[in-house]
Amino acid sequence: MTYTHLLFDADDTLFDYPKAESSALLGTLEYEGLPGTVEVMEAYQSINQQLWREFEQGTITLASLRTERFARLFTQLGLKTRSEVELISEYYLDRLGEGHELIDGAYEICSSLMEAGYRLSIITNGIKKVQTSRIAKSALNGMFEQIIVSEDTGYQKPHPGIFDYAFNKLGITDKSRVMIIGDSLTSDMQGGISYGIATCWFNPQGKPNTLGLQPTYEIRSLAEIKALVASGRKLFM
Repeated sequence: MTYTHLLFDADDTLFDYPKAESSALLGTLEYEGLPGTVEVMEAYQSINQQLWREFEQGTITLASLRTERFARLFTQLGLKTRSEVELISEYYLDRLGEGHELIDGAYEICSSLMEAGYRLSIITNGIKKVQTSRIAKSALNGMFEQIIVSEDTGYQKPHPGIFDYAFNKLGITDKSRVMIIGDSLTSDMQGGISYGIATCWFNPQGKPNTLGLQPTYEIRSLAEIKALVASGRKLFM
């Protein structure tokens, strides 16, 4: 099967989110006069990951997530802040929106696919002003037909609603021509499988698949995408 529409996840697929997060968090802590220790950084990452899982499951809203991660962090570690948590959250989001470092090979593969005539879009869970800012500041700016952010759609991957929104925006009627490429089994792969489109699991570290999901493809590097989209050949299955 030859695919024509490629839906890319953003964070940890095309963009180096840990770098952006670390830089934004350190800047925010410094702004508040708080220590940017390993303990604080690790606690935030653990809390944030848990909240995003809750968001995927629909048990917390995006608006609540934005402030709750900091509220939990400061409570857990007993940290006193100079600003209200809402202001801290906004400062952090502004800093996060500046983080546009790419995963190795992201520019090369997107540029190559675009030149070859594939229609590229981004479909990402996240906060619109952060994601659009990061994409606009990056070398990938202008390569995507649509940038689908969960905050705009009212749904988050893996919910089918975000895929309905994307298909309507792109005017897609043939699911067999579409593939989603992402690093997350629970949002990207589960969402794509449930929606009935091809899935490509970007798994550069070779992590075990413990969820029993069966992605159409599994790749270790982004450079492998060009060969598989044309041939339909399964690479690491």
